[in-house]
Amino acid sequence: MPIAAENRKRYPSNWRDISARIRFERAEGRCECEGECGKHPPGVRCEGRHGHPNPRTRRTICLTVAHLDHTPENCADDNLKAMCNACHLAYDAEHHAANARRTREEKRRKIAEKAGQLAFEVECATGRKINR
Repeated sequence: MPIAAENRKRYPSNWRDISARIRFERAEGRCECEGECGKHPPGVRCEGRHGHPNPRTRRTICLTVAHLDHTPENCADDNLKAMCNACHLAYDAEHHAANARRTREEKRRKIAEKAGQLAFEVECATGRKINR
């Protein structure tokens, strides 16, 4: 997966070497996901192989390296896992959704602030807090 410009500095300068070692030496070009992504049963290794067609979509698989704790600075081998693009996206789905939610909230806050509106927090009957 491409590294977002704002996160590039969080990766070590030798990230390409680390990534290649994990994907092609340790994983031997095969997805290491064993159900962490939720796309297949726990303990069952994904069949995805770099450069081969995905069995479902027929698109060419691109093997990537996932940070299991979502922290680019943590490049310990036990925090990295080679994953096909489908497993990596599924594994990161909640993380991406949370980031998108924060971005939308920040955008709304800035718009309201610029318009001179006051922001406040409301607690619903369910206990959920909403910023308005």
